[in-house]
Amino acid sequence: MSQTRALVAALRAKLGAADPLPPPGPAAKIPAPPHRVFPVKHVPGSYAEKAARHTTALVGIGHVGTRYATDVVLQFQAELAVAHEAVDTVLPESWAASQGLLPLQSRVRSHREFLLRPDRGRRLDEASLALLRARADKGVDVQPILADGLSAVACMGSGLELVRCFSDACRARGLTVGTPMCARFARVWLEDEIGAEVRARVAAILLGERPGLGTGDGLSAYLVFEPRVGKTDGDRNMMSNIHARGTPPPEAGVRLATLAAAMLAQQTSGVALDLAPLASELGDAASRKPRAPQRRVRLVEVKR
Repeated sequence: MSQTRALVAALRAKLGAADPLPPPGPAAKIPAPPHRVFPVKHVPGSYAEKAARHTTALVGIGHVGTRYATDVVLQFQAELAVAHEAVDTVLPESWAASQGLLPLQSRVRSHREFLLRPDRGRRLDEASLALLRARADKGVDVQPILADGLSAVACMGSGLELVRCFSDACRARGLTVGTPMCARFARVWLEDEIGAEVRARVAAILLGERPGLGTGDGLSAYLVFEPRVGKTDGDRNMMSNIHARGTPPPEAGVRLATLAAAMLAQQTSGVALDLAPLASELGDAASRKPRAPQRRVRLVEVKR
């Protein structure tokens, strides 16, 4: 035996290798777990119940241990998927012409560029600029512009209905309406260049708004008096959440026409526009009070 092996054998003997442990006894009885640990029935507090009636946000949803309940997580993931799908959808290049709209495009060349370079979505490319100058009516009171914005889903969904309702409501007030058109890869400020080129007194861009949880079909409308490149957001008036669960297009069209007429009457728009005389026509849109929230639609139902 080598010296190393002899040292290891001596160490084992010293540690008790020659005196093995006694055989194990019977295992202790482990009590069975409770029949049901989670979830404990969630009862929202009185504050959460009151707050939930004034917002579509998830309020007082409770928890399971340190985490959200499965039902809440599935609902959140489903709503997030709706928002992602809306942002990822690209307006087909031929869609505008197929709907009888004058097809325009910003200086953006791809969906990725549109998301990363908002500045390029605020000006028309050369081909669209030439088309606008050749075919669009000039010197109109109101120029509606349908656009994809951040939700081509909304543009292709209720966009045409909103353009029609808005245009009809403007004509009913005796206002002249410009050539129907649709801008691809468009940002809000694109209305400034388009409105200036057609010499419209009011430009109105109706575009897909940034999707929220579960809402990928919402449109927003931005109106500006005497459009020209360089106008700021303070020069505009806007209406958001135009969809079936918010402000439906027929109602939104009338309200937007009311705003356009007020801009022409007061010769201004944005923060300088006085909405007080329009309370009877605009309803809560002319009020500073919180408006009633839209109805939250559940996208996932959990079977129990």
